[in-house]
Amino acid sequence: MRLQKYMADCGVAARRKCEEIILSGRVRVNGQVVDQLGTQVEAGDVVELDGQVMRPQERKRYILYHKPIGEVTTVSDEKGRETVMDRFRDFPERIYPVGRLDYDSEGLLLLTNDGELAQHLTHPSCEVDKVYLARVTGNPSNEEIDRLRRGVFMEGDERRTYPAQVRVLRDEALFSDILVTIHEGRNRQVRRMFEAVGHKVLLLRRVRFGPLELGALKRGEWRELKPDEVAQLRALWNSNDAR
Repeated sequence: MRLQKYMADCGVAARRKCEEIILSGRVRVNGQVVDQLGTQVEAGDVVELDGQVMRPQERKRYILYHKPIGEVTTVSDEKGRETVMDRFRDFPERIYPVGRLDYDSEGLLLLTNDGELAQHLTHPSCEVDKVYLARVTGNPSNEEIDRLRRGVFMEGDERRTYPAQVRVLRDEALFSDILVTIHEGRNRQVRRMFEAVGHKVLLLRRVRFGPLELGALKRGEWRELKPDEVAQLRALWNSNDAR
């Protein structure tokens, strides 16, 4: 690898600017000053700028994954169950899930090695919208739907849930499909919300996380985020800081 590209990968500056720095005599490779372009850097070489060792920055990765039912959203599981990380065991960078999806739930899960962004997206103050498609037993009444919209007290929790957006998509004899939007992240929240109004969740799929949509991605499939999707996630972070 050419020295100027190595320096750019270390985050020093753009490649052309790195060339200027090399010509100025500020760079050493294995203790020797290098002030000519064209020098090659190999694995194990020690490259210094103004006496400070430079190391390439880890490439930031942003993965949208359709988590299937039956995977735990942790790095490891004490019960020996399959985790979402088993799917990415051979991934070149070490990535982590942002937030959680229950073992019995499926849908959109974001994984990244951008720890700073992940921390902001999961902080309660960020209030990222999370949209779920819930198939529930029976047919919730208008009154029960209104209760969900206003907020309910869930079993074992002394705080009422924040108001939610709730829309009935399908009403069958034995079940209903309901779209629920929340921005909290309490344990098994959507399931417990429906239990609070007398209905059991049969299937729960997260279909949106902030600006990200699950779309046609099949269970167990994943894709990298597009640059504009990453920018939209960062915009959530920046808008929260501006409040």
